[in-house]
Amino acid sequence: MRKSKEEAQETIRRLVEIAREHFTERGYADTALEAVVQEANITRGAVYHHFRNKKDLFRTVLEAVQQEVAERIEQAASASDDVWEQLFFGCRAFVLAAVEPRNKRIMLIDGPAILGWEIWRAMDQKHSMRLLRGQLEMMQELGYLKAVPLEVTTHFLSGALNEMSLWLASQESAGPSALEDAMKAIEWFMDGVKRQESDASGRDGGQ
Repeated sequence: MRKSKEEAQETIRRLVEIAREHFTERGYADTALEAVVQEANITRGAVYHHFRNKKDLFRTVLEAVQQEVAERIEQAASASDDVWEQLFFGCRAFVLAAVEPRNKRIMLIDGPAILGWEIWRAMDQKHSMRLLRGQLEMMQELGYLKAVPLEVTTHFLSGALNEMSLWLASQESAGPSALEDAMKAIEWFMDGVKRQESDASGRDGGQ
């Protein structure tokens, strides 16, 4: 029984890995499920045992991408003990990961188009946005943020990062300057919500 379960998990892992390559190179519309099946060297029935259809497989691939991006955010943020650097490093890691060729088509283009914004946003909230909210909440509790509504601020910054990533993904010819400008924009936002000494009034931000 254990061996069968492990074999099933390995089949799923291989399918997701191969499908990710196909979705990255060809896009969702031009990816044939049969091609994924052949490369994975399994039967079509085995695929349908784990996934209802190509869309279900794509959803699993997107979930894997979102999880990978979240792990990179955590790793980048943990490189510093300074809470502001943690926020900045995490935001930068999100943008850099989102615009990578192996991620951007799946995460930024086909993801919302194929699955719809509601499902896409739910995945984002489960992974990257969850980390962002946790960081902002911790900073607010420690008195580093102005009295800003936490939920609104989280969605505002998350939306800005997603839009920034979409913009960067379409600015390939702009080179490093576009990414540098994007990072400056993140710093400007952080300066805007940073609590200064003169703001120390003892008031908590809205939840």
